[in-house]
Amino acid sequence: MSLFPHVDWSRNASIYEVNVRQYTPEGTLTAMAAHLPRLQKMGVSILWFMPIQPIGQLKRKGGLGSYYAIADHTAVNPEFGTMADFRALVQQAHALGMKVILDWVANHTAWDHVWTRQHPEWYLKNEQGEIHSYLYDNGTEIEDWSDVCGLDYKNPSLWPAMTQAMLHWLREADIDGFRCDVAGLVPTPFWEQARAQMEPVKPVFMLAEWADPGLHAKAFDMTYDWSLYEVLKKIATGQADARDLRHYLEQPDKVYPADAYRMTFTANHDTNSWHGHDAAHYGDAFRAMAVLAATLPGMPLVYSGQESGLNKQLQFFEKDAIDWGGFQHADFYAGLLQLKKTHPALRNGAAGGAVEILESGHHGVFRFQRQRDGRRVRVTVNLTGQAQQVEVALAPWAYEIVTT
Repeated sequence: MSLFPHVDWSRNASIYEVNVRQYTPEGTLTAMAAHLPRLQKMGVSILWFMPIQPIGQLKRKGGLGSYYAIADHTAVNPEFGTMADFRALVQQAHALGMKVILDWVANHTAWDHVWTRQHPEWYLKNEQGEIHSYLYDNGTEIEDWSDVCGLDYKNPSLWPAMTQAMLHWLREADIDGFRCDVAGLVPTPFWEQARAQMEPVKPVFMLAEWADPGLHAKAFDMTYDWSLYEVLKKIATGQADARDLRHYLEQPDKVYPADAYRMTFTANHDTNSWHGHDAAHYGDAFRAMAVLAATLPGMPLVYSGQESGLNKQLQFFEKDAIDWGGFQHADFYAGLLQLKKTHPALRNGAAGGAVEILESGHHGVFRFQRQRDGRRVRVTVNLTGQAQQVEVALAPWAYEIVTT
């Protein structure tokens, strides 16, 4: 059981990732704020903002640099606006019944972060005692993150400085928590003590970009469900079927606490910018996969632009504004997110209903139901590009959601 209970408002919540730079032609917080009523209408509960702090100039990638190369943890990128602009946006979101969490980069900083000059002892060094670019082992190769340098958490004086920077945003902007970048690369005890210091300021919601069950014990509410994402991608391209989805659900690769939240998704900024857009990954299967991500256990994520059919990879280091088009998936998402908000079987964590897999008699059709408090959600999804006949006739990639 987690030391800190989940905040009540997270129980039936969905989450939406905001890419400020690409969200509007202006690329500002104020311009993005004009979309808040639309997102509320779509049923969004939590707004996750990618980092809004100033981006380093030294060894910057591309013309505008990476959000994750932070030069000052407690300031706002002037390209996006001011702290007053962000504070106003948070207040507007709160007035609309939405919460705001901020992306937090604790593992590394830009080369020209003030700490590199004031506290070089806080940084990882090479054998010559020099600060170096961060080297990340992704399991298959060593990536050289040349625009950032790594922080050394073996130095205890770093911990209060980073924690105070996080508390700054709770106090100054009244945000509701954090999404923590590469959370597993930072010692878990750091996150645990930071969470303990946040709670007296206000109860927070914490999302880890990682999939370690141990992060749930005393630090995080939610981790990424990368495994489901991989299964959905394979189904959409004919490389997997209902048997693979069943195996994922019945024989998970890791065991999580009963009340742990997992974030389910068909895209996020990493998958979109580096691995491919929705049209490439899913094609005609997009809505079917989004239905599964929204109705299986977990908190569904929508990435900026998905409600308008995000059919391009947004550039990461340059300006590349989203083409909002006709918001062709907005009503579709509204239906899913509203169902998430109102149906007890779809609540997050242990408050929701367990998955009961139903036999369909066909590897190309997946059926399941979830029940809670005398109510039920039953979902049937055609996982193929051909029409299927089970209890109902299903067009290619069609789905049916029946609620009681």
